[in-house]
Amino acid sequence: MSEAGLLALFVLVAVQRLAELRVAKRNLAWALEQGGRLVHEPYYWMFFALHGGWGVAWLVESWLRGCVLHPLWPLWLAGFALAGGIRYWAIVSLGPRWNTRVVVLDGAPLVRRGPYRFFAHPNYVAVALELACVPLIFGAWISAAVCTVLNAALLLGLRIPTETRAVAEAAGSSREEHA
Repeated sequence: MSEAGLLALFVLVAVQRLAELRVAKRNLAWALEQGGRLVHEPYYWMFFALHGGWGVAWLVESWLRGCVLHPLWPLWLAGFALAGGIRYWAIVSLGPRWNTRVVVLDGAPLVRRGPYRFFAHPNYVAVALELACVPLIFGAWISAAVCTVLNAALLLGLRIPTETRAVAEAAGSSREEHA
């Protein structure tokens, strides 16, 4: 594949992420209007650094490897498409409650539709799949491996525990208010 194809994929992913940030900003405003609480995440910037670094890393690594498609590129492209499908299914299922931040609405029930019927964090599954598959399209396995491991550390060590505590606290305060 040419450098133009590599750059086109990079631009596609970047435009998707920027559009999602815009949706998240709109959804945050909605949630706050509904009485939602933004949970303090002192590590939130690390996600921006990771995702920005990931984009630059796989772009540069792929370019250094000559912009050559990996022999299994159709598999990695299918993984990228699957990740997008899961992500947008999660976004649609959550509606205005979807966000890149941890925001809780006291008393609001957990969403149990869409991919949330099957597992608790489908958006994170999609992100992990994308972080691995996109670089592998061009054989950028170092970027895929390093960024996937860093993402898992952030999610499992910080983000998911923060979300779990926030949801539990919101459920507890909701029960206390109605007792």
